[in-house]
Amino acid sequence: MKFTLTGTGTSQGVPVIGCQCNVCKSSDPRDHRLRTAAFVEANGVHVAIDAGPDFRQQMLNVGATSLDAVLITHEHNDHIAGLDDIRPFNFRQRREMKLYTLSRVAKDIEHRFSYVFSKNPYPGAPRIDIERLVPYDAFQVKDLSILPLSVYHGELEVLGFRINDLTYITDAKHIPDETKEKVRGSKVLILNALHHRPHYSHFNLEEAIEMAKVLGADLTYLTHVSHDMGLYEEIAPKLPSGIQLAYDGLSFKL
Repeated sequence: MKFTLTGTGTSQGVPVIGCQCNVCKSSDPRDHRLRTAAFVEANGVHVAIDAGPDFRQQMLNVGATSLDAVLITHEHNDHIAGLDDIRPFNFRQRREMKLYTLSRVAKDIEHRFSYVFSKNPYPGAPRIDIERLVPYDAFQVKDLSILPLSVYHGELEVLGFRINDLTYITDAKHIPDETKEKVRGSKVLILNALHHRPHYSHFNLEEAIEMAKVLGADLTYLTHVSHDMGLYEEIAPKLPSGIQLAYDGLSFKL
C-alpha cells in the first residue's frame, strides 16, 4: 500500500491570504499546506480521503488517473468543497463515484450539492453514489478493507479510518476508548495537531504528542497544521522520536 498526504493544512491553508508571518512567507515547500487530505493506492485500488477546495490540484499533484472511492471524514467545507471535481473521473471511468461517509454527512452533501442529486441533473454534473457508514463496521472498496472509526471534533462525530496497518485521524479533540483499541497495533498513525495553544475542537501539539504515545504506533505523522505551529525546520527537530511533522506530498509504502 502506498499512502500520500496530499494536503496537511487547516481550513485556510498555508500561506493564509494576507498573512505576513514567517511561515506564510517561507520559501520552504514544507511550509506550504493545502487543505488536509490523502490518497491511497493498494493493489490497483485508488481511494481519496476527503475532497476539500484543493481536491483538483491534489489529484493533479499525485498523478491520479483513476479513483474508486472517496472517503469523507465530515461535512466541513475544507473536506467536501471540491466534490464537483470528481467529474473527470466520472467521464474517464463511465460510472458514478462511490462516496463513503456518515448518514448525517450524506444528508448535508445532498443538500449542499443538490444539483448533483436532482431528479433531472444537468448534463455533465458529477455522478455520486453515497454509501452510509456506521463506525466500527468494516467495508470494502474492491479488495481493500477499511474500518471506519469514531472520533470527536469538539461535539461533532467525525470519521477516522484504519486501512491495514495505517490509521488516519484528522480534526479530532477526543478519541473514544473503543477507537483507541481499534487503532492499537497500527504501524503508522496520521493525527491532527493544529498549533501550540489549546483549541476547543482540535488537538494542539502537546495533546497530539500525548495521544500518539497512548495509541502507540511505530511512527506518527502530524497533520492539519496551522501557520501558527511555526516553521517546519524549527519544529520538526524538537519532536519526540517516532513523531514527525507531516508535509504536503509526503508519501510512503506499507
